[in-house]
Amino acid sequence: MAAPPGLGVFLVLILLLPLRAEEPAAEPADTRDAAQAPVRSAPAPVTDVAKMCVCDLLVAQCDTNCCCDPDCSAEDFSLFTACSVPLVVGDSQLCSQKAAVYSLDVEANPPERIFKIIDQVNPSIFCIHAANYKQALYLKTPEIPTAENFDQLLDKYGGASFSAEPDSWNLDTDAQNPPEANETSRYEYGVPVQTEDAFLRLPSPVVSSWCSDANPAGFLVNQATKCIRSVSVEKCDSIQALSMLFYINSSILAVPKSSQMVKITVQSIVVQSLNGMRTLLSSSDVLRLPMVLDELCINAVLGVNYHITHTDTGEIIEAAAAFVLGAISKEELAVEQSFEISFTQENTQPVPLSGNPGYVVGLPVRAGFQPQGSGIIQSINKHSQLTILHSTSTQDCLAAQGARAPVLFGYNMISGCKLRITAAMKCQPLAQTLLDVLKGQSFPEYVASFGNSQAQDVLDWVPITQLHISEQSSCQIPVSLGIEVKWTKYGSLVNPQARIVNVTATITTTTLKQLPSGRERIIPITSSVVFTDISSPAEPSYKAWPTINIKLPFDFFYPFV
Repeated sequence: MAAPPGLGVFLVLILLLPLRAEEPAAEPADTRDAAQAPVRSAPAPVTDVAKMCVCDLLVAQCDTNCCCDPDCSAEDFSLFTACSVPLVVGDSQLCSQKAAVYSLDVEANPPERIFKIIDQVNPSIFCIHAANYKQALYLKTPEIPTAENFDQLLDKYGGASFSAEPDSWNLDTDAQNPPEANETSRYEYGVPVQTEDAFLRLPSPVVSSWCSDANPAGFLVNQATKCIRSVSVEKCDSIQALSMLFYINSSILAVPKSSQMVKITVQSIVVQSLNGMRTLLSSSDVLRLPMVLDELCINAVLGVNYHITHTDTGEIIEAAAAFVLGAISKEELAVEQSFEISFTQENTQPVPLSGNPGYVVGLPVRAGFQPQGSGIIQSINKHSQLTILHSTSTQDCLAAQGARAPVLFGYNMISGCKLRITAAMKCQPLAQTLLDVLKGQSFPEYVASFGNSQAQDVLDWVPITQLHISEQSSCQIPVSLGIEVKWTKYGSLVNPQARIVNVTATITTTTLKQLPSGRERIIPITSSVVFTDISSPAEPSYKAWPTINIKLPFDFFYPFV
């Protein structure tokens, strides 16, 4: 029998009402408005906090005291004692966001759950105002290289740097941040050196050993690369990478985005024969372009060495290139090219480094002085090194005065000489002479803690502690100088860097007794250097298992012994 129309509508309403009562509270209108507002005015909600529930662990079952569990009914809520998760937020790092608050009204009969959505403000001054990079909110499946897309991926990611900005970045920031607002009027470390057409190229190997011309030269980044270039002698005059013009044709911008140009000049040209012999040309004014001669490709570029001079304000004022040209025979299908770039500040002399950043075993220990109220002035010897007495074939200390040998990092060294003392020698002049022999004319006060420590960074230099061991007597002469260099492994365990942390120089003296007239005495004078590794052993990433002291029954392993 068909029910009356009014009764059918009444039954449908009764069935729908309980279902609506169990649904989470609707999101307020201001939440929807915030979601539709521009990203710059307020961060758009990435997730719906009304549907988030971290305590919902059981599938299709109500979790006890989980007030946000959609599987729980009003009857279940009346049996709860408290809400295990009273507050649900999407991202705690946002400055302002929606939060779902859950609580229980225990005074109601029966007790019921109270749910509301509030605007929560982050009290921290370090918060995210706008989450505008949507692609960072989920894991993107990487594109698998195939034969069809390999060239495209190589062009996009094969260089030294590439853009990670998504194509959907739709913030209109041009009005608030004009292009000139963030531009600097100087080069900064690592910024590609710009030219009038693109940037200064320093070819380097990318995926394999083959040369890629898409590698930009970074400002103040000294680099040296080697790569292989495919060549054909018949077409060598048309291969741009074999011509000098390819490397000097574009002028360098003195500062980024400027109209001031710095022309790359040719500093020197060295010609290399097929057997490897090199000859420096007397004139570098004439460009030598590659050409085919007697089945040989001559004047082909085998190496380029750029030298950039800059000011202390980051402006490039001079650029020069030194070339190595050679001949390529018809049998060669590829040629190896080498490229190098170095930077020098004007009115300064380049100082060779002993590592970057840590010291390299076998390179000199760098040393210097610190005048009153200034930075470090490096030693005046050949390479600003820490030196010791250099032994000579005659073993005569007076003849060896001024002969010094550099202290090489990681090498324990000992040297010495012999001093012939006569009765006519005076104590004080002799003591000063021996001190000059042991320490040199200007013994440094500081040692660089790293191989690339700069003179202006005073905190990167370690003071040399000088000790004196002497006897109580009227006449003391120095007989030995012992230098102990303590160093440690600094940084990652995968690639530790050697860092000097302490240097001690100890002068040992002895008593000079007066000799009878006509008598002589020979005293050995020694210098030594010892390197000591004081690195702490690496701590294991796991903790030792605890020891349990219990006594097992005597028949625990029965029937085994």
